[in-house]
Amino acid sequence: MVMFSRDAYGLGILLGMIMPIVSFFGYYYWKFRWFTLTDFFTMLQQNKQLVTALSIPCLLLNVVLFTLYINGKKDKTAKGIFLVSVVYAIGALLFKWFY
Repeated sequence: MVMFSRDAYGLGILLGMIMPIVSFFGYYYWKFRWFTLTDFFTMLQQNKQLVTALSIPCLLLNVVLFTLYINGKKDKTAKGIFLVSVVYAIGALLFKWFY
């Protein structure tokens, strides 16, 4: 696959940012498609447990990508994915605790 041939921090950061967004909308469509996106965000603000339930599948794709790149000896890309995953996880915790 072409995606797995490069080893760059920028690629890892880009992939690490895109995959949780894809997962977020997939989770929204799978579980909450009958609500508008605005209503869904309101539900996230009101129900902090939903933030945790949503964070797990969003970061799961990054874990899979991280594993694929580590096993493919593309350490720079894997580090970029890991960095963004940590930022997303901290952001989810801050949202859950303070928002």
